[in-house]
Amino acid sequence: MSSADDTASDLGGLDPRRAVQIITTLRAGPVQLGSGYRVSGDAVLTAAHVVNDAVSVVMRFITEDGGTAELPGEPVWSDSAVDIAVLKITSRASTGESCAAEVARVQFARITQRVDCEALGFPLFKLRADTASPAPEAPRRFRDSHHALATTTPWSDLRAGSLEISADPPGAPEPDRSPWEGMSGAAVWSGGYVIGVVSEHHRADGWGRLAASQVKRWYGRLTPAQISELNDLIGLPRSAYELMEQPPPPLLPRPPSPDLSEPHGAPEVQKSAKELAREVHTQWRDEERQQQVHDPLRLDLRFRCTHRNVFDHWANIRLAPLGADPGPLPLSGRLRGIVGVYRSVPSRRLVVLGGAGSGKTILTRRFVLDCLSDRVPGDRVPVIFGLGSWDPATESLDDWLCGQLVRDYPFLAAPVGRGGTLADVLLDEDRILPVLDGFDEIASGLYGAALEALNLTTRPLLLTSRPEEYSQAVKEEYGQGVRTRVLTGAAVIELEDLTVDDYADYLRRTSPLVRGNGKDTSVWEPALRRLREEPCSPGAANLAAVLTSPLMVALAGAICRGTGRDPATFLEFATREDLEAHLLADFIPAVYGSLPTTGRGTSHRRHRHWTPERTRRWLGYLAAHLKELDTHDLAWWQLGTTSRRSSRILVVGFLAALAFGVTTAVQNLPVDLVAASKGLGFAITRGLLVGFLHGLVAGLAFGVVYGFMSKGSPVEPSRLRIQVFGGSRARRAKFLPRFTLGLRFGGAAALVLELLDRCVVAPLGYDDGLSGGLVGGLLFPLEVGLGAGLVLGIMAWLEVPIDTESEVSASDLLSANRRNVVFHMLVWMLVLGLPAGLVFGFGNGPVRGLPAWLGHGPLRGLLGGLVFGLTAAFGGGLGYGLSFTAWGQWVALARIWLPLTGRLPWAVIAFLEDAHQRGVLRRAGAVYQFRHARLEDHLTCLFEAQHHSGPARRSPGTAGPEPDPEPSATRGAS
Repeated sequence: MSSADDTASDLGGLDPRRAVQIITTLRAGPVQLGSGYRVSGDAVLTAAHVVNDAVSVVMRFITEDGGTAELPGEPVWSDSAVDIAVLKITSRASTGESCAAEVARVQFARITQRVDCEALGFPLFKLRADTASPAPEAPRRFRDSHHALATTTPWSDLRAGSLEISADPPGAPEPDRSPWEGMSGAAVWSGGYVIGVVSEHHRADGWGRLAASQVKRWYGRLTPAQISELNDLIGLPRSAYELMEQPPPPLLPRPPSPDLSEPHGAPEVQKSAKELAREVHTQWRDEERQQQVHDPLRLDLRFRCTHRNVFDHWANIRLAPLGADPGPLPLSGRLRGIVGVYRSVPSRRLVVLGGAGSGKTILTRRFVLDCLSDRVPGDRVPVIFGLGSWDPATESLDDWLCGQLVRDYPFLAAPVGRGGTLADVLLDEDRILPVLDGFDEIASGLYGAALEALNLTTRPLLLTSRPEEYSQAVKEEYGQGVRTRVLTGAAVIELEDLTVDDYADYLRRTSPLVRGNGKDTSVWEPALRRLREEPCSPGAANLAAVLTSPLMVALAGAICRGTGRDPATFLEFATREDLEAHLLADFIPAVYGSLPTTGRGTSHRRHRHWTPERTRRWLGYLAAHLKELDTHDLAWWQLGTTSRRSSRILVVGFLAALAFGVTTAVQNLPVDLVAASKGLGFAITRGLLVGFLHGLVAGLAFGVVYGFMSKGSPVEPSRLRIQVFGGSRARRAKFLPRFTLGLRFGGAAALVLELLDRCVVAPLGYDDGLSGGLVGGLLFPLEVGLGAGLVLGIMAWLEVPIDTESEVSASDLLSANRRNVVFHMLVWMLVLGLPAGLVFGFGNGPVRGLPAWLGHGPLRGLLGGLVFGLTAAFGGGLGYGLSFTAWGQWVALARIWLPLTGRLPWAVIAFLEDAHQRGVLRRAGAVYQFRHARLEDHLTCLFEAQHHSGPARRSPGTAGPEPDPEPSATRGAS
């Protein structure tokens, strides 16, 4: 056997013992023959048309000795659109072939270029006479196996989506019959993977070509539920992106800092794009799976070309030459066809309009996953960007896109070329397809500027917005007139309202089942009957108007599932607004009435006290916090930043004072007891005095530093990790500026402390005699300054961008920043503690009254170094972390201050993860977002009404002051 055969065998490749001849008895009477392949212990993959309309199915295997064994089969899954079916082996009679436990599942792949392939089936031209027949004058006939060695390419039959299999043509065919008859259903293999299933033979292609249903195209033509069924039955991956690639891509070495400005950087661009595509796909696939826990089925949204006058000339959209009038494009469709509609737009610029809760975010997520399911190398990577944080008046589109990419995918911060990053290069090389979600979330006065910025580029994109805000941007008033401007080359579609037919089956299948009188019904049946039979009655009209929104349909279904609420009570509300407010108000109690059903590593004990009442208060604070920041992105490093600045300065200063003061007080005890021999009382008193004074100074210093830094934007979390070895020129270049900064500030801080000891502590009679006189007074600031400079320089040397294997979730980014701060403290301890230990251990003579082994030498040096190192770590390192790092400020504000004041729970990240698992929050890279801005606004109104912390708004039907007629223009949602 060749090495290639060995490889195929190792991968579970083509095994002749698992090839099957399918014998189907049809309802009409005749027998139909086909081929198949045993893909698992009890499942056989074949073509759907081979077993359609079957009365019975028999599967014939060829045994080791050339005989045959037959097993009955039963079709358990079939789809004519992709022409594949799965048969279940219904009996396990002794056949001589492998038992189920010994049959490994096959693996599936997609091809990206011309490849060799093979298939094993039972075609008509292999019809043979049985020489061992008991009646030689009329011998029986059988079809023998045929191993077709062929080639295929992904570039033939692009419209049909099938694979063209080019093999050696058979001999002269029988009249009116294809020689390949019976080959249908044979699995097509390449490199040990199944890439398709033989489906038909087109006579016009000649006798040497077959068509096969290719695995990659199954994902675009089957629903997610069907893909999930095939995953269970035959092990088909849940997305096309998880398919193996044939031929496998070459392994490319990844240098620490690739220079993409050189020609050799092109493969690195492709590799980075592929890694980004994998990250994006994993992120939104997991998010969709999480959503399906709460919404097991997906509403099939409908859209059409908008009737609003907000789009460009069709000639521009279709990139037609001058003088041509190509006319409009047919853009109507359903959610599952959004990628096809987008690709039908030659300009690749599409705007999706829809009202609040109409499903724009669902559409963008589906668009990204479907684009990635059949992505080939060179395709742009679709990435979702929430537009609410973009200020087009101060930041260009590309700069903002680059910042968002680095925030959510930290490995793209890797430096390349001359001062750029991987994110910059991917944008410059047009490898990113921006999916811009929420144009209406931009500040209302900046709609025009945003549209102008989008028109400065011809970059392909997909943009979502509420209709009113987008129309306002297109037709902006100025002076005495109206200026009309559209998004150049962009087609515009609009999501349609749901009808009873759209959501009736969804509500039935996602609600509790009612069994009785020999018939299974749903708790929604009475309400749905009213909607159909009495659509004009007040209650039915209000409910129908509310359920036109996918958001409200999902909320209504969740409430009925979570609380056992009878949907008929939804017909009792006087107005549509009252019903919507009720659904929003009941959603939190419904989802927090029980423990979440998913979530790895979550402890039920943590959720025990998260009652709906307390949870609503905490979520209300988070919603009000986002309103104050005018964003929908809930970032852990921004929690607490909307508190009064004076309060934040006091909290950070107090914690820095506590850390430095306590460690200074504690370290004075052993120092004064061992080195000064002043007695325990003196050591305790001096320790308290010095700890208080030093802590006061440290608190004031770090508080002032934080106050100065908090004037601008909140400190962003570091997208860096610590790497001890492999320094580069870029890392070495950062050493000197950081060293200089540490030298100046460390020396100044040490000088203040030295003056405090000599001018305050000593006159009070608590001088321990260890100051070293004038020389010590001059050397101490220099030593501390050099130590601080070395600490900052070493950290700059060791920091490298987070690699591609790192997660981008909030909890993982938080953990990475915490590790950096802990390492920072360790460096402070070693750099300042080691010299102090050497001086303390060997610089002075023995101490009177102590044993010689303790009075001097290594043991005293170890004790002194440890004491001074811990002081440096907790005093300097922790104070630095509290003032300068996102994690330190997170600890001070979100982990201490906000829980103390009752605005958040103590386990904040666990609470956010739990809310995500319950479907209240969704995750978007390193940040969270509320499931919908309508829910966010509702919780904000409740919080403000209860705390009187601003101009209170309320949802209709809730207690409190009258609300604004509409949410502010900057609070839009998709």
